[in-house]
Amino acid sequence: MLLGVPDFTLAHAGVDVLGADCRIDPSVSVMRFGQRSGVLCLADGVSLYSHTRLVLGDVVADPLVGIRIGARTIVNVGCYLSGEGGLDIGEDVLIGPHAKLLSAGHAIDEGDAIIARNRITRAKITVEDGAWIGAGAIVLEGVTIGRGAVVAAGALVRQDVPAGMVAAGMPARLIRSRRGDAWPEPQAHSVGFLRVWSRLKSVGHGVLHRGR
Repeated sequence: MLLGVPDFTLAHAGVDVLGADCRIDPSVSVMRFGQRSGVLCLADGVSLYSHTRLVLGDVVADPLVGIRIGARTIVNVGCYLSGEGGLDIGEDVLIGPHAKLLSAGHAIDEGDAIIARNRITRAKITVEDGAWIGAGAIVLEGVTIGRGAVVAAGALVRQDVPAGMVAAGMPARLIRSRRGDAWPEPQAHSVGFLRVWSRLKSVGHGVLHRGR
């Protein structure tokens, strides 16, 4: 007997595809309505710990709506995973307790003064294989967390975290490479981004140097 670890389950309400050897605590809840198959899919060996909330909303509202979680990924207690704008989590990912992945929001600069009456904004979140999202971190819509990247506990992530990098802070900043690899080349086209990237690169190298 493993205390505090969910039991193996063969089915769970709201999950369309459930792989072999998945562990889902009975307190895990799925919020969805409308009829569409293949919207919530868990691969083999996925573990969802207690009081995790999986949110899809209206599954026919947008073709982006969906959650896919790759093999052997662990989602710790109290997490909130929104697939309203699409959520694709790779294999061997660690998601710490009370993390929130928010793939949808509300438009605030248009329409009605009452926020709840405005349109829902949607943008897919991608978490690539082997990444770690720390306890209490928040990842906002449209963000990609690269392969093997780390999001520190309590971070607020509004921009992509490249593969192998560590991001921390609120809002999150790149602070260093996990394994001493070269910093990624900037992909943005604005002079402002290049200036910020150069400053972060300089700071990150300083952190790495002091850590030796």
